[in-house]
Amino acid sequence: MTVAVAVSGGRDSLMALALLRRERNLVAIHAQLADTTPPEVLDGLRENCRVLDVPFQVLDLRSRFEELVVAPYIQSYLEGRTPNPCAWCNARIKFGLLLDAVREQGARTLATGHYARLTLTDHGPALWRGADPAKDQSYFLALLTPNQLAQAAFPLADRRKQDVLPELERLGLAPPLPGESQEVCFISGDYRDFLASRLSKLPPVGLMVLEGGETVGEHKGLWQYTIGQRKGLDVAWSEPLYVLRKDLAANILVVGERARLYSDTCRLESINFLVPTTAWPRDLRLQTRYRQRPESARLGSAPEARQSSSPDTLVLTYPEPREPAAPGQIGVIYSAEGQVLAGGVISS
Repeated sequence: MTVAVAVSGGRDSLMALALLRRERNLVAIHAQLADTTPPEVLDGLRENCRVLDVPFQVLDLRSRFEELVVAPYIQSYLEGRTPNPCAWCNARIKFGLLLDAVREQGARTLATGHYARLTLTDHGPALWRGADPAKDQSYFLALLTPNQLAQAAFPLADRRKQDVLPELERLGLAPPLPGESQEVCFISGDYRDFLASRLSKLPPVGLMVLEGGETVGEHKGLWQYTIGQRKGLDVAWSEPLYVLRKDLAANILVVGERARLYSDTCRLESINFLVPTTAWPRDLRLQTRYRQRPESARLGSAPEARQSSSPDTLVLTYPEPREPAAPGQIGVIYSAEGQVLAGGVISS
């Protein structure tokens, strides 16, 4: 059976390929996603594969990437959310369409350059944080199903980012994309400029009000704001104002003082369970942004839990109120030891 390695052109996926170079049946596969890959990048990948004596293939997934990642990203903003397209891409494209494609060619495993770790447990494959705390990417992989994880491999699980480039140089390999990949691969600048370029008709401006209903200004379109935002409101007030919520039906942006942001509850929907809740430890950690330390949380108790009767929804509470994450972002529940228990989309 063949092992396929997804290579983007960056150093991490190239290192993953190099670590697996002694596999008997190995193939490198490059997926074109947002744009046509520059010829010099493809040439660089081919040269590295020649050095490693590994077959190289290119797969064009641009139209499906537009359908499954870019279009939902735009729609999510129009619905008042702040989406996380990297998590979608991993679940729908890399370990969705790309995994399906290599499986059709006989591959049993798809390896990537993610910094995360997999183990096998009684509940199936277990996803853990990678060894490099500064680069751990288990957060972006939390929407992968157990079946997808069973066919995945993360060769960089025990590696540290700082060691990758020197090791590649020792092996005589040069990544054709030497820099770090950007957070949203299909946007080169500000997301607002990208959305404006893709929308034939921009959503209308509207009122910016305090919670009591007092008008303090005008917003430029609800899609341009995120919960907790302070900069860019262009309102002169006695206290700094923050975005508290969006009323899409009335096209109103509600703002207020920072203290009004705080909440001790986080609701997740569309839950991807990697460990049954019956096997969860008492000590839970919730991470709601990539560059964030996970915080202690517990499954909601009455009345919060009773408000969520759906098995695809979870309510978690914090010991102390904190600033909320934006709806649409990914919330990942970890054990204290770093195992991913579940991931879902933040609804409130």
